[in-house]
Amino acid sequence: MQMPILKATFLAIVVAVAAPAAWAADPEPAPLQAETPAPAADVIVTRDGDAWTADYVLERDAPVWAFIRSSVTHTTREPWRVQTWRVLTPGVVLERVGNLDVLRAVDGGDVPRHLTLSPTPTPEHLEADYPSLIFTDGSVALFSGAFDVFPLSSLEEARSVPEDLNGAFDIPVGEVRITWRDTAGPVLLHGQRLSDATLQDARAYVLFGQARMNETERLVTVADPQLPAWISTELEAFAPRVIEYYGQRLGAGQTDRPTIMASWRGPTPGMTGLSGSVLPGLIVMSLEGEALLESSTGVLDHSRWFISHESAHFWLGQTVRYERSRDAWITEGGADLMAALATKALVPTYDLRAELQREVDECIGLADQPISEAGARGQHTAYYACGAVFALVAQSVQARHDGGDGFDFLRSLIDANREDGVLTRDEWLAHLTSVSGDASLAADIVVMLDQGVADPQATLAGLFARSGMAFHLQDGALRLD
Repeated sequence: MQMPILKATFLAIVVAVAAPAAWAADPEPAPLQAETPAPAADVIVTRDGDAWTADYVLERDAPVWAFIRSSVTHTTREPWRVQTWRVLTPGVVLERVGNLDVLRAVDGGDVPRHLTLSPTPTPEHLEADYPSLIFTDGSVALFSGAFDVFPLSSLEEARSVPEDLNGAFDIPVGEVRITWRDTAGPVLLHGQRLSDATLQDARAYVLFGQARMNETERLVTVADPQLPAWISTELEAFAPRVIEYYGQRLGAGQTDRPTIMASWRGPTPGMTGLSGSVLPGLIVMSLEGEALLESSTGVLDHSRWFISHESAHFWLGQTVRYERSRDAWITEGGADLMAALATKALVPTYDLRAELQREVDECIGLADQPISEAGARGQHTAYYACGAVFALVAQSVQARHDGGDGFDFLRSLIDANREDGVLTRDEWLAHLTSVSGDASLAADIVVMLDQGVADPQATLAGLFARSGMAFHLQDGALRLD
């Protein structure tokens, strides 16, 4: 079993839509190490009314146990777990050390092999990670990967662990085996309601409560009962259409019948927020904002784009994934362009040029620093915007090469990497050079990725000119034609 893990990649795009808005997308899993047959720990997660416990039995002695997914909140960039989880076992503390949330014994010895935590689910948007979903009827969906831990030899070793765990093959990590229980009744796991659900897989959500599940031939939805009706209708109508479109353009994806879990954070005044994540066969969404209470052309267009972006990850993110989290521009920017193209194909009135111009403008504002380090700066938007611009350059060279588009550029890469499931940066750039016959395009992108550029607009203008993309300067600003 490969250990899927993502650290510090990408979880937030902010778009102005008549009011401040948070449009978020998902992290994709990437392999951390080779097979680890034995779990690092056995855990029983129990909900008893409003009380939650996680009883751990650790598989070995160690003075420090760290949580693999030690993300921070999107709003404050503060660790969420140390604020919302309590240690019930005496003599053990939970604290932040370097880039990790860790458990350690107060006396400096080994952490007790049997310990109990009290995890309080929080609806906070997390940076580059999967949050809890809190439904208005009291149902809660927890991400299994939040409970994964691994042993370390000391606090000094914890401080030395890099922010990006992808490729850290010398760290002995194994998924935990979790049993999920709710004293009020069965839990929902992989579409089945079970009284005792056991799972050793960090890529799943488990639902506590009785949120309604609606199944059709092409889609399963678990929607918050207070989610505005037009959103539920749009999810059930548009998601199957866009998934079918992607299948026609890119071949088989990870799934053609996804489950969508959608929670409602309420009609927050002055806010239009959509955030989402994708796991195998599953899209999870959290929506909020007064502007979402009723449908409008602008909100409808963005909701369709949002559904399209999340669905794109069943191909770009699940069928193939990136190699390192610094390469999130491949999957996030690629999914942005896929979403824009698909929405335009299915909704002819959609303003494609405006969406692509937004990506260009945002990339220009962020590319003066290395794009590959954007996650560490909390500027995950750079992965989306500049990744979409690079995908737009690829589309332009594909069109000049054979009249194709961005889907044709991607399909060759996806088909070539279906077996190993990894699309590396070098493979993407080599394909760009092969299709364009111009190595300078990849060379400029590498500089933007690794160093940043003093004048991003001039660099993008050069990329656009050499790739054959139509644009002009208006009042000194780069504008797409």
